[in-house]
Amino acid sequence: MIHKLISNIKKTKAPIVVGLDPMLSYIPEHIKQKAFAEFGETLEGAAEAIWQFNKEIVDCTWDLIPAVKPQIAMYEQFGIEGLKVYKKTIDYCQEKGLVVIGDIKRGDIGSTSAAYATGHLGKVQVGSKSYAAFNEDFATVNPYLGSDGVKPFIDVCKEEKKGLFILVKTSNPSSGEFQDQLVDGRPLYELVGEKVAEWGETCMGDTYSYVGAVVGATYPEMGRVLRRIMPKTYILVPGYGAQGGQGKDLVHFFNEDGLGAIVNSSRGIIAAYKQEKYAAYGPEHFAEASRAAVEDMVKDINGALENR
Repeated sequence: MIHKLISNIKKTKAPIVVGLDPMLSYIPEHIKQKAFAEFGETLEGAAEAIWQFNKEIVDCTWDLIPAVKPQIAMYEQFGIEGLKVYKKTIDYCQEKGLVVIGDIKRGDIGSTSAAYATGHLGKVQVGSKSYAAFNEDFATVNPYLGSDGVKPFIDVCKEEKKGLFILVKTSNPSSGEFQDQLVDGRPLYELVGEKVAEWGETCMGDTYSYVGAVVGATYPEMGRVLRRIMPKTYILVPGYGAQGGQGKDLVHFFNEDGLGAIVNSSRGIIAAYKQEKYAAYGPEHFAEASRAAVEDMVKDINGALENR
């Protein structure tokens, strides 16, 4: 799947991923009211509003982007109805030719991780038949439990030609409470980065591994170090836009070939119409505002890469 991701990035000339992380507060009133009129103010009504919101954004941006990243928690909060829309969104995006990164941040003891890996990236056996349940192309993984928690995902990735993005240095302000702690004089995130590179060597594509890393845009100097530690690792970079990251901060995440990183923006794109810069589009044209935000993001990142 790393090959398809790279191919899509080259085709669109857009090293970005749109985070489909919908909150009801992001969804324009006319969409919510239509969904509530049909299903009531219920979990099903909320899920329908999210589906219509996602679909419009995807319809308006799919030709500009290589991938999407739905965050499962934004769907889980609406229970089974939300998970149905999570799956519906995955299927729809894949029909459009987009790579889907399931932002699930799973990681547990071996047997549990194996079940997570099967449910999200692999196939589950039911009698004489097998089924792909959620069927994302990539999944995010928390490595805190060590190799026991990661190896089942790698095994499924090898079998299914899927991919991972393993948390190394996250973009949130308190990430340093654990990730920056020194171990034998070195920050823990560097040791995790070395382990990701080691895991990746067992799961290589042509140039890059199927095992990627998550490194936040809010820590560009750490990104420079981790790029050296993980030269064959594709880096998923959250924290652009709403969290403060800008194109000029991100050049060190990329290799000299212009590849090696894909930058995520979530609410900065899907809720762009709420920003002053795109307010003229209004709620009725929220998806067009999202398209404009995508175009601006691509221009910002590509401009920074050209001038580095």
